Amino acid sequence: MPTLSQPSPALSEGPGLLRLTTTGARSGRPHTVPLGYVRHAGQLLVVASDRGSDRHPGWYHDLLARPVVTVALDGDTFQAVAVPAQGARRAELFAAVVRAAPGYAGHQARTTRALPVVVLDRPATAAPETVTTLAGKLLQVHTWLRDQLRHVRAETEAHFAASTAAGPGLGLQIRQHCLAFCQSLEFHHDSEAGHLFPGIARWHPELADVFERLRGEHVAVGRIQDALVALLDDITTADPEVFRAELERMTKELTAHLDYEEEHLLPVLAGVPWPPVRP
Repeated sequence: MPTLSQPSPALSEGPGLLRLTTTGARSGRPHTVPLGYVRHAGQLLVVASDRGSDRHPGWYHDLLARPVVTVALDGDTFQAVAVPAQGARRAELFAAVVRAAPGYAGHQARTTRALPVVVLDRPATAAPETVTTLAGKLLQVHTWLRDQLRHVRAETEAHFAASTAAGPGLGLQIRQHCLAFCQSLEFHHDSEAGHLFPGIARWHPELADVFERLRGEHVAVGRIQDALVALLDDITTADPEVFRAELERMTKELTAHLDYEEEHLLPVLAGVPWPPVRP
């Protein structure tokens, strides 16, 4: 279980500190730690240093299990996907961190473990950040899911293009984005089944067949999602060809599912205010 860590060394860019909230790998509860950060080539970087301890800090284990994190920085709070860098990219980014905050070189010298450099990737979205109706909120979530799915597919194709150098397994970057996508999709479907669909059904009984079909599609997409997560249990032995085939199958089924849902639910939800108005 993560504990509140000591702040990392003062950094040369920005205020030097952000607050990172992860979800406990075992507890499922949120945990917040203050961390030093470095901006490099448009990327936001943190280091799982723990001042050169021989063990990774708890928050690092959390983000490996649940990659979607919350970042508070410069008065802004946003979600990001935490992606540890690997190989030559990790070496390049760690060198950039040391140039900005030389104290991390001392941390690395104290331990034999390679200090993980984590990119906090804030996914771009075409949906407006501020929405005023439940239809807009649903579309915003769907846009995020589509963006993440495209991201995973692009990374998978890049992995195949460099398969000789990449080796037989899948990359950690693919794993993190895929887990983030799958976990977000599961949460979205649970929210729909538990709250959204029953609420709409009370006022629109004519949509009963639509909801029955959507629930069935949730089950079908969930099976593919579980298969993807199982393949990612060990990225060093995951079969990229099998993963690619499952990813293509999910892409096809999920895209059709989202399109159908939007066709039937957006007109109904267009008049419902968001956030909900308290009675």
